[in-house]
Amino acid sequence: MEPNTDLLAPSNGGPTQAAGDSGAQLLGRHPLDAFTHARLWRNPCGFSARFNYLSLRYNTPLYGWVEQEFGLSRPEFVVVYCLGIMDGVTASEIANSTAFPKNTLSRAVNRIAKLGLIRRMEGATDRRQQKLSLTPKGRAVLDKAMPRFRALEAEMLAPLSLVEQETLSALMAKVVLAMFDGAVDDRASANPAPTS
Repeated sequence: MEPNTDLLAPSNGGPTQAAGDSGAQLLGRHPLDAFTHARLWRNPCGFSARFNYLSLRYNTPLYGWVEQEFGLSRPEFVVVYCLGIMDGVTASEIANSTAFPKNTLSRAVNRIAKLGLIRRMEGATDRRQQKLSLTPKGRAVLDKAMPRFRALEAEMLAPLSLVEQETLSALMAKVVLAMFDGAVDDRASANPAPTS
């Protein structure tokens, strides 16, 4: 799909559509059918099944909207999103962190650089390792998209109390951190991850 000319033009629903869409509308609740129930609760890999289900219910509507609104593929927007979290990283670092193939990320970087959403800077020690940075145009795209991402996350967490949300976050962090070997990169400790 071709992007809007300036990547910030309102969608067919007009400029108030993004602000008016609640997380509940994005979630698109539907009745729990017998097969989905069995897949989520009678599955020998139940944790993975539920985790994947939640991930798909989060990512599918959001990245569909990103493509419709900005003409950006998921890998392209992932680069923008990642640079919003931590500026000045390389495409290889984003590929390693997100598990997208390096050639997919390379194509994404090339396209969004042509669109003026990011800029590339040669690394201080290795010119082949280009550091990536958001441009004001890229920041504007991210700023327009983030309310939707936050709203859907809030809606998915709404059944939990604040204490339950903090407990879930801590438990998931424990599972995730167990997958890594060794100390966290110095940059990560200097730039703690956002809480949302």
